Amino acid sequence: MAILIKPLVTEKNTVQGEKLNRYGFIVDRQANKLEIKQAVEAQYGVTVKDVNTVNYHGKRKSRYTKAGLLTGRANHFKKAYVTLAGEDKIDFYSYI
Repeated sequence: MAILIKPLVTEKNTVQGEKLNRYGFIVDRQANKLEIKQAVEAQYGVTVKDVNTVNYHGKRKSRYTKAGLLTGRANHFKKAYVTLAGEDKIDFYSYI
């Protein structure tokens, strides 16, 4: 099971990474905080101090088209904010 799906690279998360040493990830919805901590430590070789998680419920969406009104729903997902200990850093831009 892949716990870490993708990193969150936004302006807000970039500032938090620089100032608070906190990084965001989209994670598997069934993953708990201990599994997220172990996955980040194994993949990036850092020490994790704290993990906060947020569950997002998919919103209902609708749009008008030539065929009429189409309705649907965005996917549910889970975010994890990981605070690193000490001087550890994660560089998401090193592989670009």
